[in-house]
Formats: sequence, structure tokens, C-alpha cells
Amino acid sequence: MLAPIVIFAFNRPDALLRLKNSLESNNLYATSEKYVFVDGCRNDSDEPKVSEVIEIAHTITDNVNVSPVNKGLATSVISGLSEMFKLYEKVIVLEDDLVCTPNFLDYMNQMLEHYRQDARIISICGYGLKIKKPRGYIGDIYLSCRSSSWGWGTWKNRWDNIDWQISDWQEFSHDNRLKAEFNLGGSDMFSMLQGYMTGKNNSWAIRFCYNQFKQHKFSICPFQSKVDNIGFGKDATNCDQKFSRFKTDMDINGSNRFIVPEKLEYNQCIARQLKLYHSIPMRIYSKIRKILNL
Repeated sequence: MLAPIVIFAFNRPDALLRLKNSLESNNLYATSEKYVFVDGCRNDSDEPKVSEVIEIAHTITDNVNVSPVNKGLATSVISGLSEMFKLYEKVIVLEDDLVCTPNFLDYMNQMLEHYRQDARIISICGYGLKIKKPRGYIGDIYLSCRSSSWGWGTWKNRWDNIDWQISDWQEFSHDNRLKAEFNLGGSDMFSMLQGYMTGKNNSWAIRFCYNQFKQHKFSICPFQSKVDNIGFGKDATNCDQKFSRFKTDMDINGSNRFIVPEKLEYNQCIARQLKLYHSIPMRIYSKIRKILNL
């Protein structure tokens, strides 16, 4: 059974249309169940664009859920996927500022099936950073200790074990050793989680990553990305800078066959490359580019 495609959208009709067009190039698109969750307007000025998004959503599927109020992305994702997992054992998740390669759905469905019984894996990521494959490494995928929210999938039995309230926050926030271990996934990890806990952000993704850390699980990522993010322009809701440090090599080959390592293990060479993208020097450089609008 193919995993259903669940799309979260808001007020960017052009972005949703681009996502739809990219998905239509996938040969599994027509036979996949599709759902679109559209967040409600924040104010009257949102109404025209949200109405356009709803129209486009209905060209994708009849399964369109329109919120009567503005929930925000985090609440939309958590509540929407919790509803989906009442119906399905696995899902593929996309936001409206993404575009996919023609083999995205092949990759996602194959990986969701291949690793569904591997308890080490919490998610399948369609997005992959620009990582150089280590010498002698055989395979199209690698393990990461940090999930990506840019085109991903998971299973009901993983989702149901997420503690969205971060109930151990007080204990964790006073444990310097655990905080340092969490930041091995990137120097920004603890600060983002702290930002959520103190009301400075409302990220669902950092809470997912914290649960991944707590459960000692990995994500599957591709060396050649199956997803790109177009949401760094002026109309982006959650990312408003032109420059992104999240470089990637898009999969332009279009093959629907993927090499899976016979024994997939956490690779320290890859881990060091991943850490660099989220290092303090790289984040400072990114911030300078943002300030200068470059």
C-alpha cells in the first residue's frame, strides 16, 4: 500500500501550485491518496490568497480540510497528522513551499517500506544536505541524528511515541552533558528547543528532533535530495531570507531504484559534514547574509 500524501498549506497559492506540478511528475502520484490541510486566515487581508489556495487544493484532492481559525503551522501539523494516523500506518508529509523530484514518491514509499520494522529509524527524509560520500561507501542514503521537516515520512508507531509537551524539560535543561549531546545534531538544537519552551518560537520540528534524540533514533536521508525548499523569499511564512546554508544536490537522474547499504550504520565522516552545516561559524555567516539581505 502506498503512503498517503499529506500537504499543509496556508496563503501561498503560487507555491502550492508549484508543489502540485512537481508531484504530478511522479508516476505514483495518481494512485496515491492525497490530503490537504489549509490553515485559516490570520486577518481579512489573508482571505484572497487563502481562497486561492483552497481552490488549488480541490484540484489536488477532494480531501481538503480548511481550518476556520488560524492555527499556525505547528498546531496544524500535529493535529492534522494525528488525525491521519487514525486512518493510516504511514504518511508522506509536505509543506507548500517545497518542490519535489520526479522520483520523490518512489524513494519515500520504498524507504518507508524497507525500514518500517527497523526500530532505530524514526523518519524518512526526502531532503538531504550536500554531503560528500565517504570513500568506499556504498548506498544512496545515510543515517542522520537530525530529522528534516522538508518532505518527510514516518509511521504511526513512531508518531504515537512523541512527547509534544517535552515533559522532562526542567530536568533536561539543567543537564549540561545532555544538552551538549543534543547539540551534536547541530549547535542550534538546544537554543531552538529552549526558544519553544520560552515562547519565542512554536516549532513542531525541534520537538520532533528532541524526541528523536531522547529515543536514540535516526533519520534516513538521501545523498541526492528529492526535495528543495523555495520558501526563503520575501513571501515565506517561516523563512524570510534569500540565502540558505542548506545546500543540496538535487537528484536529476530520475531513477526509481535506490541502493540501500547492506548494513546501514551511523557514519562519523558523514556526521562531521552534517555538523558543519549547523556549526556556529556557518550560522554566523548565514546571519550576516540575512542582515545584508544577500
